[in-house]
Amino acid sequence: MQGFWTVLPMAVVMSAGPQIVTATFFATSQDAKRNSLAFLGGVAIATTIGVTVFFLLSSGIAGKQKDGKDWLDWLIIGLLVFLVIWVFLRRKESQPPKWMGRLQEANARFAVTIGLLLYLLMPTDLVAMFTVGAYIARRGEPWWHTLGFVILTILIAGLPFIVLLALGRRAERTLPKIRKWMNANSWIVNEAVLLFFLVMALF
Repeated sequence: MQGFWTVLPMAVVMSAGPQIVTATFFATSQDAKRNSLAFLGGVAIATTIGVTVFFLLSSGIAGKQKDGKDWLDWLIIGLLVFLVIWVFLRRKESQPPKWMGRLQEANARFAVTIGLLLYLLMPTDLVAMFTVGAYIARRGEPWWHTLGFVILTILIAGLPFIVLLALGRRAERTLPKIRKWMNANSWIVNEAVLLFFLVMALF
């Protein structure tokens, strides 16, 4: 079960950045509840598929970890170093992409599509899912040990929706402030999590 608990912090990397900003846009959009649930459905499908594919590939390629590190272990470490550098270099890019302007008037179909594509195509998410799937596989732990990571990823992406349910109309004032803060400071959280996992992978 050690791998189950170790990979949980990587769920933060999955949603800190454009992902949580997107979730906040949906929570303040027209028909916010439907759009938020559709978005979270896309997130759940994308994360489950991604981490499962990488788990199966890693299991088939390298098998259970033995004494010392092999090429797959060093690949994981190399990708984590790449992510640390990537996040740091992009730390000042706090302006949301132009396509996010469409989220305020989105429908459920668009929301689920964004959830799928955003979590399947973002470089940080791909590396995070590969790291989790490969880490669990290399330790010889079962696939279901990745599910804690999947569930926590969905919960983090769902935080704006939870705020919406808890605060009602007051969320219209609170969520934009949260969105602005997360957009400017999420890189710090990402770096902390990535460095933690990098240390775990090295030792």
